[in-house]
Amino acid sequence: MEFVEIHPPDSFHPSLSKENFDIRDFMGTWYVAHSTLPLWKNKKDVAITYTPFSLDSSSDFSPRLLCFKDVVEYRAEGASSSSKPSRVEGIDTLLPAPSNAPSHFSPAASYKWRGKGLLMIASSYWQFLGYSSSWAVTYFSKTLFTPAGIDIYVRDGENGLSEELYDEIMRKLAALGGNVGKISKGMFQVKRSASGDL
Repeated sequence: MEFVEIHPPDSFHPSLSKENFDIRDFMGTWYVAHSTLPLWKNKKDVAITYTPFSLDSSSDFSPRLLCFKDVVEYRAEGASSSSKPSRVEGIDTLLPAPSNAPSHFSPAASYKWRGKGLLMIASSYWQFLGYSSSWAVTYFSKTLFTPAGIDIYVRDGENGLSEELYDEIMRKLAALGGNVGKISKGMFQVKRSASGDL
């Protein structure tokens, strides 16, 4: 089975540093397969697409400030699978190293999200806790409007995670204990329309 490594929030583990974590590998579309966030309980077909964007208007990541576009699409649980999905756009910006970070640690896995348009006043903080080329576990800090939560992303929206891999991810989350272990107990599968209906 695939090796699974999950870290607590705000970890300084080398796998979450710029030396080992290349955010460019995570550009493109991910599907939210499982979540603890209440806002996805009555939604389906949740997908997040990340696209390079830089504040200096170049076509790639800014060398000064790493940021990228973030587009979330979803349908209401009872909506037709052929209906146009709802869409939320934002921009994610890499957070600097906190003051207690080791001097050699260059962060790469923690971001601030800010909405665009009418949601410009909304913001949140999120980070990767673990990842591979086919799945990722993300942690979202508590905001004024939403509780802290965990998402499990997959590249393959149709097939999702194998039962064995899901169980291993959940085991590792529970083993972290604390708030993450507690939150993970509320994990549920995010609904998805049948592949033939999309």
